[in-house]
Amino acid sequence: MTDGRDHPRGLRPSVLLYGRGRTVSGCRSSDYGARMSQQTFDSYEEFWPYYVAMHSRAATRWVHLTGTLTGLTIAAYGLARGRRRYAAALPLIGYGTAWPAHFFIEKNNPASFGHPAWSFRGDVRMIRMMLAGRDGELAETAAKWLALNR
Repeated sequence: MTDGRDHPRGLRPSVLLYGRGRTVSGCRSSDYGARMSQQTFDSYEEFWPYYVAMHSRAATRWVHLTGTLTGLTIAAYGLARGRRRYAAALPLIGYGTAWPAHFFIEKNNPASFGHPAWSFRGDVRMIRMMLAGRDGELAETAAKWLALNR
């Protein structure tokens, strides 16, 4: 058993609830992120609060934003110059910075491991909100989801 520091906010949930009453029981903090990334959802809107909760720390969100925008900038530059191989910069730099943030800052597994399409959509939505100055709303959504799913 771990001491709880390996999960954001030190949570050690014994039962986690997921939409429509589905549960994962006996979840220790050390396997919390792994089990969470394997959870299924019925819709993207049901997935969204979970996605935000997996980015509960501002540093994780800002690393995502920085990596995605850097990758997008390099990819756009390369495509504008006729160098299609630069398009690989978006996923390489975007995920290459985001995933370590999950492991080292958030202490969980990226949501994209279990939900790649919805995670990409979540990245876009999260980054748009951050660029619009709505990072506080993301923090509130994460805190609310984590409080309900301890």
